[in-house]
Parts: sequence; C-alpha cells; structure tokens
Amino acid sequence: MAQHTTNNTDTFTSVAPDCPASVAEVPPERKEPSVARLQYDMLVDAPYRYTSDDVVHRSQGERRGIDRDTFFSKGQPCLRASPLVKRYGWGVHHDAEGRVALVAVESVEYAAFAADPDLTQASGMRSSRA
Repeated sequence: MAQHTTNNTDTFTSVAPDCPASVAEVPPERKEPSVARLQYDMLVDAPYRYTSDDVVHRSQGERRGIDRDTFFSKGQPCLRASPLVKRYGWGVHHDAEGRVALVAVESVEYAAFAADPDLTQASGMRSSRA
C-alpha cells in the first residue's frame, strides 16, 4: 500500500491571502481542543522537532483513533490547509530535513523566509474563493 505524505523540505508557507490576522494569534483553548490548538501546542515550544506528517497525523488522525499507516494510505491535506495559516497568522517553515516551525506573520523571520529565493514559496489556502 503506497503511503502519501504532507512533508516538504526547504519550503516556506506564508499565511493565506485572505487570512484576517495581521499579527499571529494563539488559537483559543476549548474543552475539546481544535485542530488549530493541537497544532499550535505541538509546534510553539518545539520548533523543528516534528515533520508535517507528525503534526497532521496527531491533530487529525490520532484524535479520531486512526493509526498512522491507515491515515496516510490516502492523501491528506498539508499544512497549507491548517487553520494556523488560514486564520491565525502563522507561517510555516520546513527545514532541509522536513521538520517544521511556526513563524509569526509580523516577525522579522517571516519577512526573511518570505524573501528567501532558496526556499520553495507556498501560500496558505484561501478560506473562500477569490
């Protein structure tokens, strides 16, 4: 069975063009954590520790009781579809090993990654049609 992946290397995902946040926001806490909050909690204090697959599986597959092999036996939305990128003002940098870190939209690092010609540039997915 072929395994799909959401991992990228040397890539920067900027916030979605229709992201309402001009400053990165912490997703609100809820009794049952949202996908955004699970992803944020995983990445905020552990930059470059996890791959995109780790984050996507834990926030979407694991919480539904789906093992990793079954989860990735079909394609899954990558972090371009994450609410962190679409709604909360976080970019995502994928390093050369495919590990990811959150980057606040208002930060100097965000501007540097967005202008780096050595990185593949991707944009978060729009929430609505243009």
